[in-house]
Amino acid sequence: MRSFALRSFVPSPTLSRTPAFWTATGLLLLALAASGVPTPLYRVYSERFDFGPGTLTVVFGIYAFALLVALLVVGGLSDHVGRRPVLAGGLLLMASAMVVFLAADGVGWLLAARVVQGVSMGALTGTLGALLLDTQRPERPLGPLVNSAAPGLGLSIGAVGAGLVVEYVAEPTDWVFTVLAVALVLAAATVLLLPETSPRAPGALASLRPAVRVPRPQRPAFLLALPVLVAAWALGGLYLSLGPSLAATVFGLEDHLVGSLLVLAMQGSAALGAVLGRTVEPQRAMVGGASVFAAGVLATIAALVTGSVTVLFVSAVVSGLGFGLAVLGAISTTTAGVAPADRAGLLSASFVVGYLSFSVPAIVAGTAATSVGLETVAEVYAAVCVVLALLAVVGVRRNRRSVRLAGADVVEPAQPVAA
Repeated sequence: MRSFALRSFVPSPTLSRTPAFWTATGLLLLALAASGVPTPLYRVYSERFDFGPGTLTVVFGIYAFALLVALLVVGGLSDHVGRRPVLAGGLLLMASAMVVFLAADGVGWLLAARVVQGVSMGALTGTLGALLLDTQRPERPLGPLVNSAAPGLGLSIGAVGAGLVVEYVAEPTDWVFTVLAVALVLAAATVLLLPETSPRAPGALASLRPAVRVPRPQRPAFLLALPVLVAAWALGGLYLSLGPSLAATVFGLEDHLVGSLLVLAMQGSAALGAVLGRTVEPQRAMVGGASVFAAGVLATIAALVTGSVTVLFVSAVVSGLGFGLAVLGAISTTTAGVAPADRAGLLSASFVVGYLSFSVPAIVAGTAATSVGLETVAEVYAAVCVVLALLAVVGVRRNRRSVRLAGADVVEPAQPVAA
């Protein structure tokens, strides 16, 4: 990203570099928290509108599809029209999604709200990530760290906050979405205080054409990383869609807050895993993360079989640590040595894999749960995730010599945002 002096073309009323960086961090956490809020509310809506796990996971999964499309189409728009217009538009669109949630009186409204939310998050993801890299201090580059850790932290804040409201407030959906709508409108206003770090440049229309491509030199590494990317994001989709329902129906944890804490255990640990893995060699991080992930998911199966709540939460923490470490290692491995002109296309391919894995398996699981039961589906789902993670471990060990990290520039990506 650009490393120029911000003051060269920034009006005086705007924030300087460090305050702008932390303001962008706050905006990112707010947007992520808003995207994580629906997780503990799915059970509320399923009871209110009388739908089962199949419909629940469709409501969840359509968000990921909308986010992916928006990310691929407008992800690079701020490089041409400026960061601030895209940020302000994305935040206002997210606020409108909260209003649609407020008006929801059926499944159709929920689907519409999640689509709008997904589109807004897709527009905000790349732009906020780029702004963090633009405004970080060169001598202390914290942008990659924030980009890696923020998703797990923000989603956890949103889920736990909504869980508290559901448990202790009479009209939880009204409170949650009204407060968030107001907060997001105010956040859009604060964009005026941010420096414009990306001057207008030609090519805005051309940037709307999705660029998804795995360059030939990166294909071996991409194929090695593919199983663990699919496994990790598939498990994340299961936790964020059916996690609270699983805690209630299989483990008898009817408390909405406890269901939210399960999401915190997994997502918060994923953020920690990404932080801990920043100094680890990429392939080593991927192998170690995949191994830890597999152990954690095996513990999840043990929890389902024994009905142990303690084992369930321990498994969520271990799985999350492996998730964060493995995904960071996998994407760093695939992007090692990639030419600058190919970075966007390669990362887009990783996003496609991530969001499809995040949504499609969860929808299939929700649909299957209506006929064979949520517990059985979760056990099979977890077993498949273990097999995929171990395939990645075996693949890297067998092909370590064929995938060379030439010491070239490694892209430090944000974890794909999801909820």
